[in-house]
Amino acid sequence: MNKGGGVKKMKYVLVTGGVVSGLGKGVTASSIGVLLKACGFRVTSIKIDPYLNTDAGTMSPFEHGEVFVLDDGGEAVIDKERRGDYLGKTVQVVPHITDAIQEWIERVAMIPVDGQPGPADVCVIELGGTIGDIESMPFTEALGQFSYRVGAGNFCLIHVSLVPVLSVVGEQKTKPTQHSVRGLRSLGLTPNILACRSTLALEENVKKKLSQFCHVPAENIITLYDVSNIWHLPSLLRDQKAHEAILGALNLHGIAREPNLKEWTSRAELCDMLLEPVGPSKFLFTYLAIVAMFCLRFMYLNHELQVRIAIVGKYTGLSDSYLSLLKALLHASVSLRKKLVVDWIPASDLEDETAKENPDVYKAAWKLLKGSDGVLVPGGFGDRGVEGKILAAKYARENRIPFLGICLGMHIAVIEFARSILGLQDANSTEFDPDTKNPCVIFMPEGSKTHLGGTMRLGSRRTYFQVMDCKSAKLYGNRGFIDERHRHRYEVNPDMVSRLEDAGISFTGKDETGQRMEIVELPNHPYYIGAQFHPEFKSRPGKPSALFLGLVAAACGQLDSLLHSHKIPNGMAKKVSLYQNGNATKFAKIPADGIYSNCNGVHA
Repeated sequence: MNKGGGVKKMKYVLVTGGVVSGLGKGVTASSIGVLLKACGFRVTSIKIDPYLNTDAGTMSPFEHGEVFVLDDGGEAVIDKERRGDYLGKTVQVVPHITDAIQEWIERVAMIPVDGQPGPADVCVIELGGTIGDIESMPFTEALGQFSYRVGAGNFCLIHVSLVPVLSVVGEQKTKPTQHSVRGLRSLGLTPNILACRSTLALEENVKKKLSQFCHVPAENIITLYDVSNIWHLPSLLRDQKAHEAILGALNLHGIAREPNLKEWTSRAELCDMLLEPVGPSKFLFTYLAIVAMFCLRFMYLNHELQVRIAIVGKYTGLSDSYLSLLKALLHASVSLRKKLVVDWIPASDLEDETAKENPDVYKAAWKLLKGSDGVLVPGGFGDRGVEGKILAAKYARENRIPFLGICLGMHIAVIEFARSILGLQDANSTEFDPDTKNPCVIFMPEGSKTHLGGTMRLGSRRTYFQVMDCKSAKLYGNRGFIDERHRHRYEVNPDMVSRLEDAGISFTGKDETGQRMEIVELPNHPYYIGAQFHPEFKSRPGKPSALFLGLVAAACGQLDSLLHSHKIPNGMAKKVSLYQNGNATKFAKIPADGIYSNCNGVHA
């Protein structure tokens, strides 16, 4: 929109949360972004997590779930004090920290993220945590000041809150939201819109009560009730006219178009069909949709619609640790119209020590691995489970099972190849064996071994393809280079590259120096790829990550046709902007994300 005659000044939408954490602020914020884009606006976003960590690279996934990496980094307020920017003044939360937060928001909001010149029209800001948390106080104060700084008509606050239903009385209770809004107001922030999480749509009398006590117009109170999958949320917001409330608060009615979510809705309904092997979906009302559903059910019976991916990792006891991996697999599987089944395998369960200590767990883990159509080994730190990951990589290589290794998973693939093919039995990473005589993976030369925080190679880095006739290059649309996000301290030892390549492995992607290995492949394998970067962080619904798409396609026998056609489903082909920033087995449910999963126990 921002091309003359459109939005003249940046507009801001702030999404906050109250009552409890985990209500879905992030999903709400991203859905608002989808809705505003459907109205014709260019949208960017900012996520604020109120932690003291300079970077989250040293946080355990068990502590806070997955660490999500963006293209750029951040700046700490204390850096300005160290440079002498405050001229010896006492550095205070107000005004120094709050001013710095506001300046940071304005600066980051102006950075284009869609490949087009100039800033976006609207910036959606998600404030992490819950209103009232001590950690977020400086941010809430800064954002309260910021709302006055940008002025009326340029700032819209959406507060996500909980309206619980007590099973004893069966009544939707508004008091938690009332208290949450009162706390929000006491901090200088007034909500324009209430987004209420509940199992069912809010009753009209409940809306009136919330409107009366929270001072929000009833038409600006929307319900984020439970849906079959989160891809329905943009349509849910549109149907309740949330976009009109946002456009009204931002004075954008005159230049907005009616939101078109047809493609998004179709994708959500396809996901529903892939999720429901029996029984009609509540979203399938037409005759053709019902016919399609029964066709899909027939395919289920013949196991033609299902793809099983084994995730062999360290943190399999908490699915949030690998949330972006799951989403990337889901994006790829829906794109290929396959039902995704994830088999969770704790890597240590595959090791010989487990065979001795708990043979049932060992057998169950190997049964899951051998029953999979593809194997994914994600990133991680520390030596627990490393030998199990190496065994999984070896199984996939020797049995020609599609394999994707990410970050540490790529290191694992290289180590296994050196041990099995080069005969270097002590080949290892210096992370796990500092004294190994055959270090396949080494600490980055520019890294610090004493200061772990803020010393990773983080953010977007460019990878140049060394070989164009390879699977990864074809999956990325035969481009000369890509930009993908990184998060690592260790890398493949460049001194061993020639020996490894002479033995048959190919480093098809390298950095600009040619010394840092970014992509590794086995040319004579159906699909065996390792990536130093994290492709899952840029996967999107309708725009699946190239390497995840390749893994799922190979796992269900569609890779050759995909590569030969040079056509990536759902708009991925040759679009530069897509990659610009380049025991007994039990079932573990992951609600509303479209993934069926099995797990082999839970390990701390």
